Amino acid sequence: MRIETERLILRPWREDDAAALYKYASDPELGPSAGWLPHESEAYSLDILRRLLMDGHTWAITIKGSDEPMGSIGISPGGLEAQQGEPEIGYWIGRPFWGHGYVPEAVKAVLSLYFSFGAERIWCKHYRGNDKSRRVIEKCGFRYLFSSVERCSQLPEERETLCYAVTSEEFDD
Repeated sequence: MRIETERLILRPWREDDAAALYKYASDPELGPSAGWLPHESEAYSLDILRRLLMDGHTWAITIKGSDEPMGSIGISPGGLEAQQGEPEIGYWIGRPFWGHGYVPEAVKAVLSLYFSFGAERIWCKHYRGNDKSRRVIEKCGFRYLFSSVERCSQLPEERETLCYAVTSEEFDD
């Protein structure tokens, strides 16, 4: 499924996106703020594509007129007990694209889609100190609910995680 916004196309990831994924996901400032290791090679990025990103619920973020991915957005069942399996949205974007409003635009499009499918509440989380992600969350209307301590997905550490949610009634696209 492809999602179109004013400036973006969110499209399924493909194996031939490995070079673009590596270009942005190898940035040492990007992955660790989200709890994952910078990609070490194009082959590693291809493996991530195959194992995680080509799942039908994750999209490459592209600017209209360019098919090259500059980031990723996806939605999956939330893993915390409080989430009760309700959907959780996650995202990242390459550093050259920070500060242009692309991620809030993409998040709002995915929220709109999932609320139209009948979701009642969607979650989003960020690690304490990841202010870029926090600003996206706030711009998209999520409410802070609680903090927890979670183990990072790929890093050998635990971090304080701030948890937010937005309901279909609260969402204003």
